[in-house]
Amino acid sequence: MSTELRALEDNSTWTLEPLPLGKKPIEYKWVFKTKLKADGSIERYKAWLVAKGYTQVEGLDYHETFAPVAKMTMVHCLLAVAATKNWIIHQLDVNNAFLHDDLDEEVYMTPPPGYYPLGETRSQADHSLFTLITSTNITLVLVYVDDILVAGNDISQIELFKKILSTHFKTKDLGSLKYFLGLEVAHSPKGIFLNQRKYALDSLSDSGQLGARTTLFPMEQHLKLNTQDGDLLPDPGLYRRLVGRLIYLTITRPDIVYAVNILSQFMHVPQVPHMIAATRVLHYIKGCPGQGIFFPSSNSTHVTAYTDSNWVSCPTTRRSTTGYFIQLGTSPISWRTKKENTVARSSAEAEYRAMAITTCELTWLKQLLTDLENVTVDQAPKFIAILTMFFVLYAPSQR
Repeated sequence: MSTELRALEDNSTWTLEPLPLGKKPIEYKWVFKTKLKADGSIERYKAWLVAKGYTQVEGLDYHETFAPVAKMTMVHCLLAVAATKNWIIHQLDVNNAFLHDDLDEEVYMTPPPGYYPLGETRSQADHSLFTLITSTNITLVLVYVDDILVAGNDISQIELFKKILSTHFKTKDLGSLKYFLGLEVAHSPKGIFLNQRKYALDSLSDSGQLGARTTLFPMEQHLKLNTQDGDLLPDPGLYRRLVGRLIYLTITRPDIVYAVNILSQFMHVPQVPHMIAATRVLHYIKGCPGQGIFFPSSNSTHVTAYTDSNWVSCPTTRRSTTGYFIQLGTSPISWRTKKENTVARSSAEAEYRAMAITTCELTWLKQLLTDLENVTVDQAPKFIAILTMFFVLYAPSQR
């Protein structure tokens, strides 16, 4: 707590002002967390002093809030490209600091030759990504609130960035990337392996399923969950906590994305059949808690996208379910399963909507890969749609 207060004062987080007449100050609270290493041992203790934001009124107590949060797809892309190009990846922890457009004025008052100001090279595809470029080297900075990944092909350039940043913010150098936001990262000459083994085991322990039997599939085939069959759970918080953990596990487990998407649709009124289905996903995870995704070093930059749509799959709303899976070479970088917003009148309409959603993701990924040191794909993205066969019958007069 003392370290947190000193960091707040050193970073000039606030200024003392007299309280206006008739106004009440916003209350605050302390948030404590024990940060662990991948092996379960204690790395450090952290304390945050935070305002009770739920009592604040927009326009009166604040005007806007912003903290750069990297998308997990961005993390996948960075690791996939870093593995291919054999980049170095380090991790920093910053106390009470947010990188923003004015950082070049604060930190890079006298930038080294060849550097561009950080704010001027912020990625337009993802505002949490910054690039520092010289004629021969590149350094990428990815921000997730107060956790920062620094990747590049020159260790001296990475060390220089960390040194400059540490002169303006309280930082902790965590060295080579090994454990990031619950993600375990393993490096080898063959590539980078990303998994959430510890988080999966913690989820099993928290749910009391460490001794349960394993299953080969996360969900029963043709299972149709709804809100009419089954009794309400006496404590819905247990279900919501479990599904929340499963949602976070989908960062490295695309094999459970569909099942978790179905389960997350019943968070408001969880019932016994929903809990049974969620527990089955845990039994599946228990059989392979260390499964993850691999980014090989010998990889191409050819983008392949798979997409599909399950027409009127929801028995309650009759909406279709859309899914896609995108790879950079053989590295999985983006996947998603979601129920469509409106009812499709035909299987063809559902399939075209799925392809449109996937195309939007591909367009964003193209810009993102361009920002990653102008990474260009080997050729046009290969688009594979798993289409449902259909026939259109019409009279000759309607042609």
